[in-house]
Amino acid sequence: MRGRLNDLKTVLLLGLLTGLTLAIGYGLGGTTGLVLATLLSLGMNGAAYFWSDRLALRSMQARPVGPGEAPELHAMVRELAAAAGLPMPRVYISPLAQPNAFATGRGPAHAAVCVTEGILRLLTPRELRAVLAHEVAHVANRDILTSSVAAALAGIITSVANLALFLPADDEEGAPNPLAGLLMVLLAPIAATLIQLAISRSREYGADADGAQLSGDPLALASALEKIERGAQALPLPADGSSTAHAHLMIANPLAGEGLGALFRTHPATSDRIRRLRRLHRGHARTAGRPRLTGGPGAGLPGAWAR
Repeated sequence: MRGRLNDLKTVLLLGLLTGLTLAIGYGLGGTTGLVLATLLSLGMNGAAYFWSDRLALRSMQARPVGPGEAPELHAMVRELAAAAGLPMPRVYISPLAQPNAFATGRGPAHAAVCVTEGILRLLTPRELRAVLAHEVAHVANRDILTSSVAAALAGIITSVANLALFLPADDEEGAPNPLAGLLMVLLAPIAATLIQLAISRSREYGADADGAQLSGDPLALASALEKIERGAQALPLPADGSSTAHAHLMIANPLAGEGLGALFRTHPATSDRIRRLRRLHRGHARTAGRPRLTGGPGAGLPGAWAR
């Protein structure tokens, strides 16, 4: 039920972003600029969508690993993907010391899951399996597509707002108020960014809930998030263009603390994610008795609770 609510919230936010796009086009008064900006933004974001996996993996200096080099990691990903009814994703390892992980690719058939060396050193096998379940849930939910659509709409709004700065003034009667137009140009990109970030946070909540269901171990994901949060804060990535562009893909924010407040976070507060996961665990315990895992990674289907 909680996952469905997150899906509904994402749909509503995408609808709001679409409505804002149409309102900006109407408010600024010209269709030509809107069409050109739309085509440019869709083209750029379409290219980013089709090449997102290569760009993200390259930015993290990730390399592919086979089952011979990382047998336990491959076994976990294979087990979880099979339980979710997905093809086996490609598996990558990044040399970064910061503990983190992400999934990318334009669809389940082209998905990749990447973990850093830092996370492999930090987490227990149980915690790592829960993190991988979170990333497989992103693939199953096609969150990369959702993020690309949100980025395209936000990009359209920003492009149109920027074009409006160079449009000649319209002195005809009934033209939009110049002050209102200026406020729209300044505030619309901020509003679009806030909605886009809200979608990103909603999808993280969804992947937490679905990943916990897939692994059958919400407490392991809660424990992993707590460790990853501390590790990412101790070893933040530089806030350059590449890191910022792909920060939303990570399971936890890889950048230094954000001074503009929670509205501009790419991820929900880790404390809130942990609280929700513990509540999910308690809810299952009430309906199914006190649970325990039937086995470790690779032992049976993920999510199999025994009474």
